[in-house]
Amino acid sequence: MTATLPVSSPVNPAPRIPRPAAAADPAAVAKSAHDFEAMAIGQLLQPMFDTVDSAHDTFGGGPGEEAWKPMLVQEFAKQIASHGGLGLAKPIYDAMIRMQKAPTQ
Repeated sequence: MTATLPVSSPVNPAPRIPRPAAAADPAAVAKSAHDFEAMAIGQLLQPMFDTVDSAHDTFGGGPGEEAWKPMLVQEFAKQIASHGGLGLAKPIYDAMIRMQKAPTQ
């Protein structure tokens, strides 16, 4: 049996997300943008590592390697992002700052 709303109850649209009263620290916003770029690079690298057959490598693959592989991919992504990355951090930073300066509705 499914519950139904009474006819007289109003249906609320999507909830509003409150904006912070004070602007965030620019260094924190830059770190968030950089971390997002590293995460995006990791998502791009993951399929490449998924296709590598490590069973015949020096270490022989196995469950231990499978457990640590996602962390290895993320560390590669962090290194790539810290050395210039794909150039995503700056536009993301700019967009985040623009969103904070936008008037609230």
